[in-house]
Amino acid sequence: MPTTATLKFETPDHGEETARADLYGLLSTLFYAPPSQALLDTIASANAMGEGVLEHAWADLVATCKLANAETVREEYDGLFIGVGKPEVMLYGSWYLSGFLMEKPLAALRADLNLLGLERPETVMESEDHIAALCEVMRYLIASDDIAQANLATQKRFFAAHLQPWVLPLFTAVEAHRDVRFYAPVARLARAFFEVEMQAFEMD
Repeated sequence: MPTTATLKFETPDHGEETARADLYGLLSTLFYAPPSQALLDTIASANAMGEGVLEHAWADLVATCKLANAETVREEYDGLFIGVGKPEVMLYGSWYLSGFLMEKPLAALRADLNLLGLERPETVMESEDHIAALCEVMRYLIASDDIAQANLATQKRFFAAHLQPWVLPLFTAVEAHRDVRFYAPVARLARAFFEVEMQAFEMD
C-alpha cells in the first residue's frame, strides 16, 4: 500500500497531480487497515499549514495523529469496519448503491477495471468496491505513466461511475458513529477532498 513519505498538499513545483495521487494513496491506506504507529507519527510530523477547507481537515487529522496510539486506533478500526457479523460501517460501494454486497454495482466496476487492464490480486480478500481499492485505482489513474489511462477524462469517468454516487454517505456514517474518534477526522478529510474532486471534475 502507499505511504505518506511524500505527502503534501502542494509539491515544491506546484505539482497538484502528485498531491492528489498522494492523498488518494493515504486514504486508501487508512481505510484498508488500521495504521501503524510509524504511519501515525509520519502524519503527525507533516506540515499542517493552509486556509482552505481541505487544509483545515488535514490539520485536524495531523493534530489527532499527534495524540493517537496505534493499538487504540486498531481497536476502533476493528469495531467500526470489521466487528462480529455485520460491520458497524460498511466500506463497500455495492452496499450503498444497492443495499447488498456483491451486487450489480460490483459487476459493473469489474467490467470497467477489466477495460483498464486492472484486476484484484489473489492475496487481497476485499472486493474491488472497497473504498480503499477504489482510492488506489484513482491514485493509479493519476500517477501512472500510461498516458492512455492516466488522463483526466478516464479519471472523471471512473470517479463519476464508481465513487461519487456513494462516498459522501459513507463518510457521514463514519462521522456519525457513537464510538468514532480517530476515523472522524479521517472521514472529514476524505469528505473535503472528494468534494474538491467533484467540483473540479464538474468544471472540467
